[in-house]
Amino acid sequence: MALPFLHDLLEVTREVAHLAVRDGDKVLYLERLMARPEVQVRSRVARRLPLHATGPGKILLAHAPDDVVARVLAGPLPRLARNTITDPDALRDALAATRESGYCLSREEMTDGASSIAAPVRGPNGDVVAAISVVVPADRPDLAALVPAVRVAAAGISRGLRPRRRSG
Repeated sequence: MALPFLHDLLEVTREVAHLAVRDGDKVLYLERLMARPEVQVRSRVARRLPLHATGPGKILLAHAPDDVVARVLAGPLPRLARNTITDPDALRDALAATRESGYCLSREEMTDGASSIAAPVRGPNGDVVAAISVVVPADRPDLAALVPAVRVAAAGISRGLRPRRRSG
């Protein structure tokens, strides 16, 4: 269901595109499409990474049950790159900002030299069931310019997860 939208996102951005879900206290990558091999990413299909240090992870954590958020905030919050959020209060603020804006911009939090733009995928009941993201070189100044493309792709996947109404 998500693959056509990820391919569209890859075509529009010419960057790395991800689909991820929450697996307990980790983010699990289900798909990764790469346009430019020179962008270094730690993600791999079927790899689990810390929720606090990735754009998709923060999307999923921002919408996770309270007990999951409390466990992650209780730490440890290891530093994986120069801008990884390791302070629980700063992470709590970042999660609130993510919920409010509907997307997450992450600069060099998982991998030095890489930034991401992530957005939630919502299931039939409106709950966040996955996240998609685009990873770009960290020196790209206009991350916000990619937000609409990522949000449109996430909305398309979300729409496809809704039950179809039968006509007639």
